[in-house]
Amino acid sequence: MADTQNISSESPGSVGAVAVPVVFALIFLLGTVGNGLVLAVLLQQGSSAWQEPGSTTDLFILNLAVADLCFILCCVPFQAAIYTLDAWLFGAFVCKAVHLFIYLTMYASSFTLAAVSVDRYLAVRHPLRSRALRTPRNARAAVGLVWLLAALFSAPYLSYYGTVRYGALELCVPAWEDARRRALDVATFAAGYLLPVAVVSLAYGRTLHFLWAAVGPAGAVAAEARRRATGRAGRAMLAVAALYALCWGPHHALILCFWYGRFAFSPATYACRLASHCLAYANSCLNPLVYALASRHFRARFRRLWPCGRRRRHHHHHHRRAPCPAGARRALRRRVGPLSSGPPIGCPGASSGPRGRLPMGGGWDGGEPTGDPGRRRDARGPQ
Repeated sequence: MADTQNISSESPGSVGAVAVPVVFALIFLLGTVGNGLVLAVLLQQGSSAWQEPGSTTDLFILNLAVADLCFILCCVPFQAAIYTLDAWLFGAFVCKAVHLFIYLTMYASSFTLAAVSVDRYLAVRHPLRSRALRTPRNARAAVGLVWLLAALFSAPYLSYYGTVRYGALELCVPAWEDARRRALDVATFAAGYLLPVAVVSLAYGRTLHFLWAAVGPAGAVAAEARRRATGRAGRAMLAVAALYALCWGPHHALILCFWYGRFAFSPATYACRLASHCLAYANSCLNPLVYALASRHFRARFRRLWPCGRRRRHHHHHHRRAPCPAGARRALRRRVGPLSSGPPIGCPGASSGPRGRLPMGGGWDGGEPTGDPGRRRDARGPQ
């Protein structure tokens, strides 16, 4: 992302002239393919995230992929040109539009991450009471609110940058005076980084605390089941919070260091600035991996995009073993006893639902807790 001193006339040197296009091309390729696959999976026929009931998390992930893809397509190529070329070649309008899109998509991504964390907290902590709130209609309204807030916060950047003549060269540089630039940069740090990170950390922290602290009367078995569920959800939650903080933290820290510390321009500071920008861009490439590829439900739906995956699913559907006859069920019940309210142990063909689809209420981890395992176990009676 462009910072307060992203000036086209600085020469990156012979090493940078080769490394910068390669790094930016890799980011562009991975970000385009990764977010494109997320959109293809979520919008495939028969499981559209925008239409399927109970897919609030899908809607937020879809919005995050759209924001990341817009950033990759509309901003990364022009930022690569800034670091590679000596002059700005695209005119004043593109200079303003590119930097507006940079901050628009940054705010949209950070606010969406905060919304996802709140959605996950409600789904885990209040699964029944939040069902009326966590609906596709409300999720679409939240997505619209995210983009409205992103547009409001990023609107000043439409006039923040402009083009100036420097000899025979045209440069795309900040056009505001230092006081206004410093105030806007600090506000961007607070609203675009500190606030989303605080919301994400608080929501995921309270979710993990609930999963570990909720103790039921079921004993060691329920405690072990809770730990397994916590391990799956906790790793994803910590990865989400840590990834966003690590990718965007150096970028904002560098801007604050420029305004409030000592930032002498040199090859070393130039390399630090370039590395911070590449790390921030990489967040748009890694989001599909964290939010989608780590889920077995996403992998199942991804396989349905290809003919071989569809044929495999069709073959499995038509060659499932028949369920147990009624006589076998009665014999099993007499031998084993009423262990659970589900199908008898050893009965083939028992299926909890269609494969490759998300459970109702969203959830990309495939194991979203919906209450205290101890209470559910006690509700079935003595074991």
